[in-house]
Amino acid sequence: MAGSMRRRRTESPLRAPPRKRVTRLPGAERERQIIEAAIRFFAEVGFAGRTRELAERAGITQPLLYRYFATKRALIDRVFEEVFLKRMDPRWGQLIANRSRPLEERLVEFYALYSRATYSYEWIRIYMFSALMGNNFNRRYIGIVEDTILKPICNEIRHYCGLPGADVIPISELELEHLWVMHGGLFYYAVRKYIYHSRVGDDFLAVVKRVVVAMLKGARAISTR
Repeated sequence: MAGSMRRRRTESPLRAPPRKRVTRLPGAERERQIIEAAIRFFAEVGFAGRTRELAERAGITQPLLYRYFATKRALIDRVFEEVFLKRMDPRWGQLIANRSRPLEERLVEFYALYSRATYSYEWIRIYMFSALMGNNFNRRYIGIVEDTILKPICNEIRHYCGLPGADVIPISELELEHLWVMHGGLFYYAVRKYIYHSRVGDDFLAVVKRVVVAMLKGARAISTR
């Protein structure tokens, strides 16, 4: 009896697990931390991932996350803005339209810059998860790409082929679809790499050069028919 009493005295009482300590950060810095964690999280698990798990990975509490983003949708919208919209560089349009340089050279440089800004693990996977959800993010982005990249390239290809510009004859659907074949083919290089994890060539710039040359030669051949 006495022995059991002594054991009871020396046994530690049950204690609740310690509460997670969250380091205080300035508001802008905390918001940036949440956004960067959300980009990594959604790229890995998709938009069905739970905000509780996201908060744990970010090292914060779920209520703190919702203090910065009132809803999960608001957070997803911000991720879309950061991953897609903020990576669009207005200087790309200036590069594409700069006729003091050969068109082949301009297009190769543009796709080198564009791929550097977009063809990453996070960008490709978030783009694909977004498409599978059926939301309008991808449609918005495609519209931006058509207006700010593909239509200007179509116009430069017309000039290269000695054809009237878009200010004289509007860009046709067939012209855009032809260019989507090139643009989408280069995009698929990144899909194979980051979605399928399959083997891709090491020299992406060589691929770009080959594709651009083929596109320009084909466009000129078609325009002379």
